[in-house]
This record gives sequence, structure tokens and C-alpha cells, in this order.
Amino acid sequence: MKRYTLSRKERIKSKKLFDTIYSQNNLIVSKDQKVKAVFIIENQTENIPVKVTEAVSKKTGNAVWRNRVKRLLRESYRVNKFLLVDKCLERNISLAVVFSPYFLNQKRNPILQLSDVLPGMLDVINKIRSSI
Repeated sequence: MKRYTLSRKERIKSKKLFDTIYSQNNLIVSKDQKVKAVFIIENQTENIPVKVTEAVSKKTGNAVWRNRVKRLLRESYRVNKFLLVDKCLERNISLAVVFSPYFLNQKRNPILQLSDVLPGMLDVINKIRSSI
């Protein structure tokens, strides 16, 4: 697996897995309360140690803004994914994570940059690593 890529195999695409993650209710929120993550830890059954996706509610803003948030969440994870992948390979477990904005919305943050999302994402990733 390449270090700085995010392939389709590393994405959560099934509704069944999505519902399983939300039913477990392991929620982590960043210190700045901009990013949250819901995750599930399982014994490794596949050769993909970490699967991720982004979920943004329609209440947060219009479609253009929501898609920008998803792109920024995806990019900030992609840059730092080696932190989770290395830990999961070391422990021989699988991890499935859904990243979402927590207190980000279009009214409060009309212009959103990667520098706004990256510290929150890094904090969430480090909290997930410590709970593994």
C-alpha cells in the first residue's frame, strides 16, 4: 500500500459497514471541535488495515460547501494516514472510520481552508491511535 494515496479499496462503500460503525458509537471529537470521528475496531480479516469515509449533513451548508468539506477531510486524512495504518499493521487489526465536521458549518465558516481542518484531523487521528 502506498503511503500518500487513498485508493477505492480504502474507502467505506457498503451501507452495512456504515450502519455497524454508527451502532458501535465510538465517538472522538477534536480539541478545537471542528472534526469528529466514529470508528470501529475489528480483528484483521482483509489486507486493508484502515477504511475511511466522510459524512457531511445537509444541514451544514449547500452542496458546493459540503463537497469542499469532504475534499478537505479526505486530503487531511490522506496526508496523515500512515499514522493509523502503521499502528493497525503493528497490532494486526482492522479499523473503519467515518470522519465528519462537528461545529463546522457554512454560516460560521463560509470560506474553509485546509489549514482550518488539518489540526482537528490530526488531533482525531492521534486520539484514535491512543485508543487502539
